Amino acid sequence: MEEFKTMLWIVAGVGLVVFFALYFVNAGYGKFRTSNWGPTIPSRWGWMLMECPVFLVMLYLWWTSPVRWVLPYWVFLLFFEFHYFHRCFVFPLRSRGNSRMPLAIVAMSFLFNLTNGYVQGWWLFRLAPSIQAYEPSWLGSWQFVAGTTIFFAGMLVNRHSDEVIRNLRKPGDTAHYLPQAGLYRYVTSANYFGEIVEWLGWAILTWSWAGLVFFWFTFANLVPRSHSIYRHYQEEFPEEFDAQRLKRVFPFIY
Repeated sequence: MEEFKTMLWIVAGVGLVVFFALYFVNAGYGKFRTSNWGPTIPSRWGWMLMECPVFLVMLYLWWTSPVRWVLPYWVFLLFFEFHYFHRCFVFPLRSRGNSRMPLAIVAMSFLFNLTNGYVQGWWLFRLAPSIQAYEPSWLGSWQFVAGTTIFFAGMLVNRHSDEVIRNLRKPGDTAHYLPQAGLYRYVTSANYFGEIVEWLGWAILTWSWAGLVFFWFTFANLVPRSHSIYRHYQEEFPEEFDAQRLKRVFPFIY
């Protein structure tokens, strides 16, 4: 347990560094990819490579756990893997165009996802059972009910926002557009908002330090990126952009 707590502090500390660094250095993929980030690979393969470790590690730790068929742990696995199956396989395969992603970004994301899969899975399937953290009655607790509601609300926003972005262009169109459907009427990074809300829900429904650290890292990674995207849209669409109406990632707030 002490080693596990140390790992949580390390991940949280790295998240703090990432939070401040990304306000000064643009993440080198998508709109902000430059040659400075080095060799690239097709984005759909990059997404698969960097997202699949967390899916596989979580699955392995669940399968080798003596509580794998105890209902709360089985439900936790389903929720987590439902998100990452989509992120590992469905999302990349549905992507359009021929965009590329730096290998450096893939490698860093691979390392984080490998670590995060271990952290989430080790807590749920190794440490939590030893202290009987989740009895079957947990599924009726206010934490589980509220967290599950928030988790799936965030997932819905995230996936709908991805669909809005995916359908901005018709086949063969290479123009750029300002997304204006769904929550994009209020923020320029609605997909990030959905993902932040989703992992807040995870932290609540598991009521764990592991879940909270994951939420913090997601927040630290995506909020600065939303600022970069906001500035990019502001410069690219000066006539359409309404700074009084649009926020970066949290409607009416930031």
